Amino acid sequence: MTATGKLPGSSFYGAEATVALADLAQASSLGGRLEQLRGASVVLATEDQLTAALLLIELDGVARRMVLCPPDLPQQHLSEVVRVAEAGVIVRDIADAQAMPFGTTTQITATASLTPIQTPRRQSQQTEWVLLTSGTTGAPKLVAHTLASLAGPSRAPMRADKTIWSTFYDIRRYGGLQIYLRAVLGGVSLVLSSAKEAAADFLARAGAIGVTHISGTPTHWRRVLMSGVAQRISPQYVRLSGEIADQALLDSLRAVYSKARIVHAFASTEAGVAFDIEDGKAGFAAELLERPASGVELKIQDGTLRIRGVRNASRYLGDAASALAQSDGFVDTGDMVELRSGRYYFVGRKGGVINVGGLKVHPEEVEAVINTHPRVRMSLVKSRKNPITGAIVVAEVVMNGDKSQASDFLDTQALTKEIIDTCRRALPAHKVPAMIRFVPALEVSASGKLVRPGA
Repeated sequence: MTATGKLPGSSFYGAEATVALADLAQASSLGGRLEQLRGASVVLATEDQLTAALLLIELDGVARRMVLCPPDLPQQHLSEVVRVAEAGVIVRDIADAQAMPFGTTTQITATASLTPIQTPRRQSQQTEWVLLTSGTTGAPKLVAHTLASLAGPSRAPMRADKTIWSTFYDIRRYGGLQIYLRAVLGGVSLVLSSAKEAAADFLARAGAIGVTHISGTPTHWRRVLMSGVAQRISPQYVRLSGEIADQALLDSLRAVYSKARIVHAFASTEAGVAFDIEDGKAGFAAELLERPASGVELKIQDGTLRIRGVRNASRYLGDAASALAQSDGFVDTGDMVELRSGRYYFVGRKGGVINVGGLKVHPEEVEAVINTHPRVRMSLVKSRKNPITGAIVVAEVVMNGDKSQASDFLDTQALTKEIIDTCRRALPAHKVPAMIRFVPALEVSASGKLVRPGA
């Protein structure tokens, strides 16, 4: 993947700098040390997202393997990633080797400020792209892809002279990398977000640049809608992925961005992108199992969605790594679905079920119902121990509008009753929350997803 000579009008817009990709034809973010990385297994561990964006272009076809580390990766996990990846080089944007020892691994410093180079660029091999899973406990797994498996998903129609992509994701996570590749391979510009930048500032900057296509998790979008700054951009294309997109959120986005295509996609680091849904409805039509996207097969087995196709990752790295796919080549996503009136709806993760007296409750299913209440922006359902049933269902709720939580006691009582009545009309009794607690905000992970207990 080379940008040189192919992307004359496209740029990466970072929070603090902008780089025209055509400049990479005669310059480098590595200060003339690119050839030292030829054939090496390289761990990319930069803090700055713009620097990482440049490195991905420079190293594809040069490095034997490159491992994309998100900036929030704990130090102890970074050391393990270096070991499992058998990395000979680690690239950072801070020069503090003494504080970060990695044995015999060479450390190289990169920067978004380009340095002129004399040696012509050349590709010598197919690079293995390695992403990390986004679990919040324990060391992440290293998932190996090729550029072909990552770039396989169909792209939104674009005109290079008009399209500007952006994403709330970090491009070193699967969801963000998909948008990065759509922009780079499509020959268009990309506005990069920053973890240090408030959502309002990011949207103002993206709007000023003229962003037309933008993606994020459902949680990202709920926070945008709640912040009151959604109108700072006027996108033609809005994309959701990474979590369940419920009907209330899809309807809210349609109301705010009435002229945009609203698309929710299903993808995972291991299985790749399975499909995009553009009909404005939550879930997906059952006929999709018979007419999947090109190169992708779907099936439901034991209640979970399984995916087989050219977009699947090839393997996990590491001697003790488990098999990524089943013997038939399908990847179990762990995402559970239910068929209702000819449409499959996502109800939650296989490992996130609450057991109420022997009956199963998927937190996401209950959240989808709570979120339909007009005064609710987002919710988090979890379990609480109970001596009789083992567990009960409780919910934390963030209110819509200017009031971040119900302060008036009578108002709280009335709203609690309304939410519980809404749940009773839509759910079996064991799934109805026993308690509602109003909170000003919910914890969100660095990957833009709600932090769930035990995740």
